[in-house]
Amino acid sequence: MHLTLRQLNIFQAVATHSSYTRAAEELHLTQPAVSMQIKQLEDNIGLALFEQLGKSLFLTEAGEELLGYCERISQQLRDAEDVFDSMKTLSTGKLNITVASTANYFAARLLASFSQQHPDIKLSLKVTNRENLLKDLKSNGCDLAIMGKPPEELELNATVFMENPLVVVAPVNHPLCQETNIPLSRIAREPMVVREQGSGTRFSIERFFHNHGLSLIVAAEMSASEAIKQAVSAGLSLGIVSSHTIELELEANRLKVLDVENMPIIRHWYLVHRKEKKLSPIAIAFRDYLLRVAPDL
Repeated sequence: MHLTLRQLNIFQAVATHSSYTRAAEELHLTQPAVSMQIKQLEDNIGLALFEQLGKSLFLTEAGEELLGYCERISQQLRDAEDVFDSMKTLSTGKLNITVASTANYFAARLLASFSQQHPDIKLSLKVTNRENLLKDLKSNGCDLAIMGKPPEELELNATVFMENPLVVVAPVNHPLCQETNIPLSRIAREPMVVREQGSGTRFSIERFFHNHGLSLIVAAEMSASEAIKQAVSAGLSLGIVSSHTIELELEANRLKVLDVENMPIIRHWYLVHRKEKKLSPIAIAFRDYLLRVAPDL
């Protein structure tokens, strides 16, 4: 059965007025055009929808059934229109954001603040490693992503919104905590707890040491910044992490940032989406909000 909204609208007008003529006037059509559409509709369904008794037009049993469906369809279309209007005014909608695990330390606060301004928006925050974040971008699994340096092999729109300094941290009783302007060559002699191979942070650290003619001594690899902080705090060795991840540890005097020459290593945070992706109004609103508040982060 192949019905069109145009045919249903014409049928509903004829049923409402019990007249082809008045329906044609309402719809600004000719009476023959209305009659033809009703005939096509009846042929499609295989049942008569109207019966003419004298000068009066009545709905058949099939016509009564179809009118009920038309009314429900019309209501659903009005509901859809209301939803779309609400989305345009940012009073409803969904926003899916995937962030690199290190970015979670500020991303959750960002979303909470944004949600307070748009309480009816449904927010989804996925925290994952770089590999899975790239999978989300490739599969259109998120509206926006927050990550370190985006890969060149994907066609992405990427906007820098904040610096991401990498610092050397030590347990508070480490001898180097008492020194200032520590040579990088001295730090290179210390074993380090760092992120796993393949992470953007690990790549930046290794490139930084290589550019200074030094090698990185890896004591242990961790898949999350939280694990690095705990290992360093427990005295395993020094570590290199994003300064955004250690606010609580510094306040609690569990870690110390070492004063190392040529550091911190400056990376950047990017807000990313696929180039061909058409952002929803709520995604655009979040992007604008992030760029506006980023200087205060």
